Amino acid sequence: MTFAGYETRVLELEGDGAPLVLVHGYADSADTWRQALALLARRGRRTIAVDLPGFGEADDLQAGPILPQLDAFAAAAAGYAAGRRHQPVLVVGNSLGGCVALRLAERPAARLAGVVAVAPAGLQMSRLVALVERDPVLRSLLALPAPVPQQVLRAAVGRLYRAIAFSSPWSVDRALVSSFTYHHRRRDAVARYLEIAHRLVPELRASLALERVACPLLVVWGDRDRLLFHQGAREIIDRVPGARLELLPGIGHCPQVEAPQRLTDLVLEFGAGLAAAA
Repeated sequence: MTFAGYETRVLELEGDGAPLVLVHGYADSADTWRQALALLARRGRRTIAVDLPGFGEADDLQAGPILPQLDAFAAAAAGYAAGRRHQPVLVVGNSLGGCVALRLAERPAARLAGVVAVAPAGLQMSRLVALVERDPVLRSLLALPAPVPQQVLRAAVGRLYRAIAFSSPWSVDRALVSSFTYHHRRRDAVARYLEIAHRLVPELRASLALERVACPLLVVWGDRDRLLFHQGAREIIDRVPGARLELLPGIGHCPQVEAPQRLTDLVLEFGAGLAAAA
């Protein structure tokens, strides 16, 4: 499909209830939500997960600031999920996707039922760029003048992904790691992701105006997140009236992968509470 001028891949479930829009983090893709999608399918929930511009199978980002491009894309995706009846949607975003979801919540015209921000970026600066660029194996592979076999590059990316994204790196299903590294199978793709990170970091320093959040908000964070420390949640709770925090013990940066059942239950409980209040 095409949202805000960017062709992208959409993983979609038919169903009932307030539509859910799932937004992935930096260097990830809609595949990160596959376990959650399976659980939501059993509950008959209308849901879409999308590849953000610049990532997965989506079109490349354009020149200029990145976050405004993601804002327009997310708004268009939410509009599609809302359907002809223009139902208010519930947006769930992890990391960069959490930042995009919060920025969408700052726009009253977005007509959101609510937002679930999962370890959102933009509160404390991520160490991701330094962690990736200092990795000796990946740095060597990117610097080699000769072509690098896909299997070698994906293995290096997968090892780093396990080490920094999860509290228990080797308990993560190999298939999930494989789906992540599939989008890093070419050296030019990895280099492009790093270039996007360098463009994004300055924008993230002043990315949020939390006092403008105009919808119910649930913040979910793993207490063993090594990328974005959960202490950043306090800023949200202090600045957004009525915002609630769920801290997940023993979970890292991507609860949708490490604790999909718990995260899905939290999202559905949050949505049910909003429906009851309405």
